[in-house]
Amino acid sequence: MEEEHGGGPSHWWRYGPPWWNRPDDPEAGGAPLPWRSTLLVTAFVLIGTHFAAQGQHRVRLDGYGIALLLAASVLLLWRQRHPVPVVFGTAAAALVYLALGYPYGPVFLTVAVACFSAVVAGRRRAAWAAIGLLWAGHALVALRLYRSLPPAGDERGSVTQEIVIGTWVLAIVALSELARVRREQWARERADRAQAAARRADEERLRIARELHDVLAHSISVINVQAGVGLALLDSDPEQARTALTTIKAASKEALGEVRQVLDTLRAPGAAPRTPAPGLDRLPELVEQAATAGLTVEVEGELPRLPPGADLAAFRIVQEALTNVVRHSGSRQARVRLVHEDGALRLRIDDDGPATGTDAGGSGNGLAGMRERAAALSGSIEAGPRPDGGFRVLAVLPTRLREDQ
Repeated sequence: MEEEHGGGPSHWWRYGPPWWNRPDDPEAGGAPLPWRSTLLVTAFVLIGTHFAAQGQHRVRLDGYGIALLLAASVLLLWRQRHPVPVVFGTAAAALVYLALGYPYGPVFLTVAVACFSAVVAGRRRAAWAAIGLLWAGHALVALRLYRSLPPAGDERGSVTQEIVIGTWVLAIVALSELARVRREQWARERADRAQAAARRADEERLRIARELHDVLAHSISVINVQAGVGLALLDSDPEQARTALTTIKAASKEALGEVRQVLDTLRAPGAAPRTPAPGLDRLPELVEQAATAGLTVEVEGELPRLPPGADLAAFRIVQEALTNVVRHSGSRQARVRLVHEDGALRLRIDDDGPATGTDAGGSGNGLAGMRERAAALSGSIEAGPRPDGGFRVLAVLPTRLREDQ
């Protein structure tokens, strides 16, 4: 029962005492303890110090010295969760070990590892302070207190030796700072890649939503008009009702084909579409579809050859504009004018009105989609009522840059 609440010996050994844990650590312990690296460091320090002690005129490495080496090494288990106490603890253990006159060896390795972890964790000042105090304490022992500390008859250390140790201290701090900077760069790069991926996903969702809206809005508008005609003439003129049903079948088949083309890009990202994207070469077909919905469309100007992106955008803009005429205008006539000059395509779609039903002044998804398509090509859309009545959509799509490419 005690271990279930985090107070048992095994929990204390794995995660440290309860007062040492940060509140944001899961299970009051944080990430798994670095057992393997700590064992390797411990073994290297103990074995390396044992061999390094041969031939040194220092205090023999006894149980107390080994205990100090083990204490500094064991502290490394918590270096990731509690970098500040660990870096000061390892520095204190190493300083006491050297002050008691035990032999030199890889005793500074634990301090270097703790300093590295503290700097990488963002506790730079604590790491600098701990390793600076260790160097200052060692210099004090070697240059001033060597007579009153073991071993007996120890000679005064040289300033050159302390400069060499100070150089190693600076090298450790520099490497730690380099690792910290590199780690922050990696974190920023990962965040940038994640943001870019999310942005691409959002753009793809908007593109697909725009395509589906343009396809379905036009086809369903045609189907809606023809369904009304069929219902009205079902008894009085069955042949005309049959024609309306035939138009509904053709429009629904075309809509299903285009929807399938859009959905294929979702099933196989990056794959080439099975059928080419629609362009202004299908404008006569669009005029015929509008005619089946009772809308007469006059086209002025020659059909230009455009890059694929501009061609698709132009087709969808005309399609959406004619769909809005069918749905929201009382006029049964519309005019489409195309002018391609000076590296830009100017599209103008007019109807004489009056407006019926809901307002189509730019708040709907259709006009928003047209503006998005134009903006993607650095173009513009102007849509609104005409002074003399009716409604006008004017699109300007730059094409020169795309053609040069």
